[in-house]
Amino acid sequence: MNRSYDGGPAGVSISPQAESGRKKLLKAASADAIAIGLFFQDNPADRKVRVKRRRMGMDITWVTDRIAVGGGIWTAENMAALSRTGITHIIDMQIEFDDTLLAGPHGIAVCWNPVDDDFEPKPPEVFARGVEFALAALEEDGAKLYVHCAAGVHRAPMMTLALLGVMGWTVEDGMELIEARRPVADFADVYVRSVEDFLQGRP
Repeated sequence: MNRSYDGGPAGVSISPQAESGRKKLLKAASADAIAIGLFFQDNPADRKVRVKRRRMGMDITWVTDRIAVGGGIWTAENMAALSRTGITHIIDMQIEFDDTLLAGPHGIAVCWNPVDDDFEPKPPEVFARGVEFALAALEEDGAKLYVHCAAGVHRAPMMTLALLGVMGWTVEDGMELIEARRPVADFADVYVRSVEDFLQGRP
């Protein structure tokens, strides 16, 4: 079943059918969405700089008008900033940090769904837990969902892809949407196969 949601910060509603006519435009415009400093070499020194940078401010990308993807929250200040964007629910894919205590004062519900970014297959239970939480959240009027990991490159896009798949998107179209909106998203083959296995196993 295809769904679209209204009332987001951009004032647009995205469904697989509506998106098909926008793909070329999104790809052409995607360069404007690249945040400075998000491209990095994967070595320990760069990783420390990247984590420090993310702790200094929010890194959030709206994929639809009610679903956002991004990096770690880390601080009370960042959680407050996130709350001001209208986020009401969080899927936290970080094994490194649980957002629950930071989110409490803002009334934001958190699904801590920790997995390691180890390029190993992820079990269906990981996706089922996040999808169940997300679908229940999006049934609430005005709810907005933030899916994140530490850098918003692997685990959060992977979880968002699974959610879009349950909402009616094909895996290919879901990847195109996420990559167009968030060019730093990287879909490792093993993670894509994990999402496909989850979707194929759903009744």
